[in-house]
Amino acid sequence: MSLDGTGPPGERADTPLSAAIGAARWIRSAATGGGRGSRRWHWAANPDPRGRSALPPEPASLYAGASGIVLFFLELAAATGDDDYLGDVRAGVGYLASAWREVTDVSFYHGLSGIAVALCEAGWVLGDGGPEEVAAAALGRVARAARPMAGGPGWSGDPAQRADGGVVLALLHGGSMLGVPAFEELAVEAGLRVARLAVPGHRFGDCAGLPADAVTPGFLAGTSGTAFLLARLYGVTGELRFLEAARRGAGFVRAVSVLSGRCARVPHHLPQGRDLQYLGFCAGSAGVARMFYELYRVGGDPGDLDWAERLAGGIVTSGVPDERGPGRSRSGWWDSACQCCGVAGLVELFAGLWAATGRAAYLGFAQRLGAYLLGRASGDDGGLRWYQAYRRLRPEELSADTGYMAGAAGIGAALLHLDAVERAGARRLVLLPDNPFPAFAPQRGREQGD
Repeated sequence: MSLDGTGPPGERADTPLSAAIGAARWIRSAATGGGRGSRRWHWAANPDPRGRSALPPEPASLYAGASGIVLFFLELAAATGDDDYLGDVRAGVGYLASAWREVTDVSFYHGLSGIAVALCEAGWVLGDGGPEEVAAAALGRVARAARPMAGGPGWSGDPAQRADGGVVLALLHGGSMLGVPAFEELAVEAGLRVARLAVPGHRFGDCAGLPADAVTPGFLAGTSGTAFLLARLYGVTGELRFLEAARRGAGFVRAVSVLSGRCARVPHHLPQGRDLQYLGFCAGSAGVARMFYELYRVGGDPGDLDWAERLAGGIVTSGVPDERGPGRSRSGWWDSACQCCGVAGLVELFAGLWAATGRAAYLGFAQRLGAYLLGRASGDDGGLRWYQAYRRLRPEELSADTGYMAGAAGIGAALLHLDAVERAGARRLVLLPDNPFPAFAPQRGREQGD
């Protein structure tokens, strides 16, 4: 089965909302660890009888486990008005309340920080106080794990979003939602250490599969994500040191970008990968554009918005979603549907740009991407899923996962965000802390031209 739509006929969805509901039905079929008859469960990463997950097991994580799926069910309950989905949320929270103690990773996408953020969001909706207590305990352990480093506290020494940068974002977010100033204070101290770097996030090596002297300007493992964090810290504190450091990082990204007219793309890594230009969130244009929009949001410089739009233009002119390079090509686009490196991450960008600017062209392109996802869904009576080649260098490995960043929960969440902007209601969106766009669907009547 592939994203080419050659699989057997089955369930199909004709709207973003119906596709998200179909995804929920498939994710529910993956309930394990007590199952839907209990009050506590999580979800298998890949419930296909002959399938296997594209990722190592992370049953509690935000990236591929229960934390991300809880966020999806929170949004689906709001979108449909069906409180039965809150039963899935409560069961996932019950699992996380016991599982977090065994998690040693403190990072955002793969560890305790992301679990805590998911619990904060669940507590906001459920209103019973229990999830917040667990979130506070989890973030407390994250805070205690900080150690002295040159220039201030840290955890791994890596300032990227995949590591210490993501932890700092989670402490800011959790500290605000929980009303714990100590978490925010620690985030600021750790951020000051990062701000002292000559080019924040400009880091050599230690990325799997890359040369030891490679520099990565992208979001999860590179300069753009670190500059995003520093811009966020400036917005929270008003400290010019953070804004100046964020602009140093952004300046490096602009300097290494590849320009074509009014469009821009960013190399995956330098100097060896200048011609490899990803489009997605993790290491490509969709993530880098978030950094520039965050700089615009907190600093007000129209030039930063212009760069976010240049990167969006590079995506539009790439031929996505109709033209896809083979898995091993030098193209930054391949058969990937997910939030991390695929179409769902692009939907998030263009729906967010529409919400922020009101430009009709962004909504139109988000809808085109959404239609692509609807057409590529595979399903039967058990619901909808998306088969993809998650890893660009292993195009023969096709899988359909349930999780947020690499599977159906995140694809469903992106489609729910598209549904929200299409309906132009006042529904609150559940956006991760590294998403800078408005958290409420925009009202119609303010559309601008291209």
